[in-house]
Amino acid sequence: MRYIFKFPDIGEGVHEGKILKWHVEKGQRVAMGDPVVQVETDKVVADIPAPRDGAVVDRFGAVGEIINVGDALIELEIEGVAGAEAQAIAAEKPKPRTQEPVDEAGFGVVGTIEVAGDAAVLPAGSEGLPAAPVAPEAAPRRKALATPVSRAMARELGVDIDQVAGTGPGGRVMKSDIQAHYDRLRTAAPAPAPAAAPAPDVPRVEYEPLSMIRKAIARNMAVSKGTAAHMTVIDEVEVSALVALRRDHKDRLQARGVSLTYLPFVLKAVAGALKRHRSLNSQLDLENNRMVYQLDVNIGIAVDTDDGLVVPVIRHADRLSILELAARIQEFAARARERKLTLDDFKGGTFTVTNYGAIGGLFGVPVINYPQAAILGIGRVVERPVVKDGQLAVGRVMPLSLSVDHRIVDGGATTRFLNDVMASLREPVGMLLGE
Repeated sequence: MRYIFKFPDIGEGVHEGKILKWHVEKGQRVAMGDPVVQVETDKVVADIPAPRDGAVVDRFGAVGEIINVGDALIELEIEGVAGAEAQAIAAEKPKPRTQEPVDEAGFGVVGTIEVAGDAAVLPAGSEGLPAAPVAPEAAPRRKALATPVSRAMARELGVDIDQVAGTGPGGRVMKSDIQAHYDRLRTAAPAPAPAAAPAPDVPRVEYEPLSMIRKAIARNMAVSKGTAAHMTVIDEVEVSALVALRRDHKDRLQARGVSLTYLPFVLKAVAGALKRHRSLNSQLDLENNRMVYQLDVNIGIAVDTDDGLVVPVIRHADRLSILELAARIQEFAARARERKLTLDDFKGGTFTVTNYGAIGGLFGVPVINYPQAAILGIGRVVERPVVKDGQLAVGRVMPLSLSVDHRIVDGGATTRFLNDVMASLREPVGMLLGE
């Protein structure tokens, strides 16, 4: 029997994806669970596995093409299946998805996230048996079912294949359908109007499609700014002791493959402060008229990649040593730039830290990763004159910018939290001793 496998809802609430790479060719045999196509969503790059054993009859969609959930991906020939068994397979429905509450996923998704069912493979669509031929005048579908040869013919003739009614098996658009549609268009088309003269001083621009990540960033930043009442407090902390501590251990740890930056020290200081200032580790639940205080400290770290900003989450950051935090940061940064992060890497964040100072800049106004309550921005550490014990000296200063949702956190609580963080950074030995 022939079985058409559609792009499934992979459990992250996305509606579309971009085809990055095909793992199979026409005629190739696949086993259930084998990857057939690599798809980029707004959060991750994922391999979609085959739902059953069979031979690939056709692929739908070219590399770089945007596909929607429910669009056909591949057509499989499943041997040894016929009659009632074939109808049963075609009528299979995916197991119901459960919903579990999350604090955020990646860029701060609000509410709940759909989680895939317990099946071993991703659920297939309900199509499987050839349908009755569709009349030529049937209403056009959202996305045509057609072979690459037919699509190539449509492009050459300038025909929108999604407007062509298919007469092949399952409503597939055949070459004859495209030719007939093209002939009708030529017969009905009016004479072309004379070309208009080019407008003077037309701006020179270049267009580029939005990436999946950029669309997610735009959407979630707008939600955050339109919902949370942003307030930002900025301050500076003298960190000469921290600079010396890092310098003394940097080379030794580098030899062990661990890059020791200032960020793990900041995460350690933030994790400790969040345990003592729970309003910064909370969410506002207006629907149920309550506050939600997080008992776990899961800190998201903003990672700059060529495709855009991503925010993987270090879970239970308060339980990790500075060395363990450094290793986790390094691992996440490498996997983020290779697009190897998974959906689980984005879940459960309760607070976010963004280290724009690693590139440049002193202060900023970070945008909260909604629905979290706060985000801390770290500026570039600079040399600056400071007063120590009544004497002028050269100090090392770290700028900090703390944005909070003012609906949740008042100014006093914000300042006390920031003071707590700065005290740990000013005397970093206390963090090493667990004080």
